[in-house]
Amino acid sequence: MKTFKLSLILLLMLGAFSCKKDSTSSNSAVTTDQAADIAASSLAENSEGLASVTDDIAVNAQGISSVNTGGLTINSAGQSTSSVHQECGTTLTDSVTRAITIDSVSINYFFKYSHTLNCNASSLPDNLINTLSYSGSFNGPRLSSSNSGSATVTIAGLTQASANFVLNGEYKRSGSFQSKVGNKATGNSNVDIVGTNITLSKPDRKILSGNATIAITGTGPGGVSFSYTGTIVFNGDNTATLTISGNAYTINVITGYRTRRL
Repeated sequence: MKTFKLSLILLLMLGAFSCKKDSTSSNSAVTTDQAADIAASSLAENSEGLASVTDDIAVNAQGISSVNTGGLTINSAGQSTSSVHQECGTTLTDSVTRAITIDSVSINYFFKYSHTLNCNASSLPDNLINTLSYSGSFNGPRLSSSNSGSATVTIAGLTQASANFVLNGEYKRSGSFQSKVGNKATGNSNVDIVGTNITLSKPDRKILSGNATIAITGTGPGGVSFSYTGTIVFNGDNTATLTISGNAYTINVITGYRTRRL
């Protein structure tokens, strides 16, 4: 009897360890680890995720906030040293195409941006409302995807007195995916990230702090639907902590490499 009880306890312990190793949402063929890979690719710079978008927006804002520095400027007070002058309340558009390979990730994306400049009582740049749409694909070591999406992000801290930029907004991505790990699940996913007080340093645009919520939904193998929600905390060292379904991951926001925390 004692031997039977001991064996039963060992089996229960092994079962619990197995569930922790790579848990799934209810009736889902897409595991938590695979959902974390989708989240990581939606964040990382080298897969044109949110961190790439915030950098693009900050580059544009940096030009606006560099009035009288002798560098490239786009500003509302007529003090521009560049050929482009943006007045308060106006909207400018631009676009960018990237087709490169970085850190074993190949990307091919097109982005179209719209920037609306708001000024303070002194008619100096205060914040930019940025809207964008994009489409493209990436192929990485753990995941490949073809997707499209949109974002609306406000960046503040344009005055020279502001030590940092602060961003708030929503980023969305939808498309097909192919996992290269585990059961190598394929399917379609929708990602929605809402960022709050994401702080970027001047002038190097490093993400210092901030947090976000993330929702990942879609269909996996056999058309089985899946749904995950979680939180993201930016750690200030080019990493973010993703917590999803009770599991925590560390994500490198530059490379997209992620590890599960024990």
